[in-house]
Amino acid sequence: MGIHITGVGSYIPNHTERNEDFMNRVFMDDDGTPFGRSNSDIIEKFQAITGIEERRYAKPHQTASDLAFHAAENAIQDAGIDPETLDYIILAHNFGDIQHGCTQSEMLPSLATRVKHNLQIKNPNCVAYDLIFGCPGWVEGVIQAQAFIKAGMAKRCLVIGADTLSRIADPNDRDSMIYADGAGATVIEKTDRNGGILSHCSQSYSNEEAFFLFNGASFDPKEEQSNKYIKMYGRKVYEFAISHVPQALKDCLDSSGVKVNELKSIFIHQANEKMDEAIVKRFYRLYRHPQPKDVLPISIRKLGNSSVATVPTLLDLVKRNQLEGYQTNDGDIALFASVGAGMNINAFSYKF
Repeated sequence: MGIHITGVGSYIPNHTERNEDFMNRVFMDDDGTPFGRSNSDIIEKFQAITGIEERRYAKPHQTASDLAFHAAENAIQDAGIDPETLDYIILAHNFGDIQHGCTQSEMLPSLATRVKHNLQIKNPNCVAYDLIFGCPGWVEGVIQAQAFIKAGMAKRCLVIGADTLSRIADPNDRDSMIYADGAGATVIEKTDRNGGILSHCSQSYSNEEAFFLFNGASFDPKEEQSNKYIKMYGRKVYEFAISHVPQALKDCLDSSGVKVNELKSIFIHQANEKMDEAIVKRFYRLYRHPQPKDVLPISIRKLGNSSVATVPTLLDLVKRNQLEGYQTNDGDIALFASVGAGMNINAFSYKF
């Protein structure tokens, strides 16, 4: 017996925004002064650091809950289940539904309720709620779903991660090139197969780290200052992640009883390619074990950072053989992990 991911689905918007599409942006510093370098230099350095070449944006008529609904449909179809049998719908996001051209967030009703409505689920015992946990929200949702199932409170849960970060990014901030839109979903349930979720860990660092990511005004002093956008201290986020995430991954794997040489893949939040590479390198260094060549699947180059959607979307791509050189096979051991606003870190180990 084990608690397994029995269905996976994602929704990747088809509008592609390439790095060269930012050539005419007016990038400013946080004091409102224009950058002293050309946009071509800014973009070249950005790509070298993050690995991002392009990202996906939702269509103007779509919101985060729309993307979540499509991903949920795909996961339900992949699992081959009746949606009326779901006990929980847990939807991780960070900014709610934001209409195109607007920075105001809509969270009433909850996004999970909107997805349940769109799925036309009549069962009142299917409980729908939102989870705000920064970029680690989907991973935390899986951990919560497992807890409900272990406690006998649920048999089957739908866990979704969806965000439209393009709607909350300051166009005058270089960091706006990082952010993307998307959704990923998974069905979690107990099966008669061994394996599944083996262990998990979660941490929140909320002292000086609490405001490494925050809502702030545009860098353009002429814009209405009451409009708030996603902001971050990028260097502090990077240093925090490479300092704390490797040990959290090790703690999670050690509690599973699995040896590091048995680990096949690490599905980690796609925030910054160089940061992810540094985290995984330090993780293996803690074991004094050489890092395998193909342990780290990467999607950020083409999809950007879609926050809570990155990990389940990455899993869906690998499961469908859409990421060259990566696949999942029965018996494979993987770590799923994320780090983000809070600052929060979490992970779970999994046997396919």
